[in-house]
Amino acid sequence: MRLCLAAFLTLLPTLSHAQDRMGSHCIAIADAAPGIEYVHKASWQAPLADDFTARISYLDHSMFLIQAPDGTTAVTDYNGFLGPTDLVPDIATMNHAHSSHWTLRPDPRIPNLLEGWGDSLEPNLHNRMVGEMRVRNVPTDIRRGTGVEKYGNSIFVFEVAGLCIGHLGHLHHKPDDAQFAALGRLDVVMAAVDGGMTVDLPTMIETLQRLKSSVVIPMHWFGLATLSRFLDGIGGDFDIDVRDASSMEVSLRSLPDRPTVVVLKPEFLRDE
Repeated sequence: MRLCLAAFLTLLPTLSHAQDRMGSHCIAIADAAPGIEYVHKASWQAPLADDFTARISYLDHSMFLIQAPDGTTAVTDYNGFLGPTDLVPDIATMNHAHSSHWTLRPDPRIPNLLEGWGDSLEPNLHNRMVGEMRVRNVPTDIRRGTGVEKYGNSIFVFEVAGLCIGHLGHLHHKPDDAQFAALGRLDVVMAAVDGGMTVDLPTMIETLQRLKSSVVIPMHWFGLATLSRFLDGIGGDFDIDVRDASSMEVSLRSLPDRPTVVVLKPEFLRDE
């Protein structure tokens, strides 16, 4: 473990330098400003309200669509099928713990396809600006039984409309101090809550408590029983907001005063 931490600490100055050079506001700002309660519900094809709002749509399993005010789009844990839609995202991130998080046959029209895994010797680091959206990653390990795949997963961070949106991917362990530092502030985080195939629920809840995100969106749940166990475990520290919608709009000024778990209903994209 000490060797793993030392290796990541060695990489951290390079990653931090790139983030500083690119002007990451998530690293620079310590806390999100509290705001009013948000109630936005909208179709993923509707125009965004203003230049300070982003839309997040839950598509399936661990796949989300993130939309910037200028129309830039990103899909997380892209597995090749978004639904009956002609949308070609500007960015697609992938993790390869399981086939539901990546694809061997991505749409060749996607201009920015970002693989979240390294070669077990070196991580695959990303930090690029696409339109009004910056996307970067913090590598973590995949652990299966007694085996470890170094840098097999990535936590991707999307900086858009002043927000810091994090997708924990197929997280297998609590991030260490260096990884938390590289993440910076996360206003919104998508977290796998299955409690078995990824990290166990107590560790995930501890991770979310450490992140102190204003909004947590559960993903990677396989039914109401699995989801309920997570909500029961985190309900003492977070408000719970269960919605009959697959999309939400969020801005810095509309973040809730108290950390809130927002449950979205997964739904594939469908052109109107």
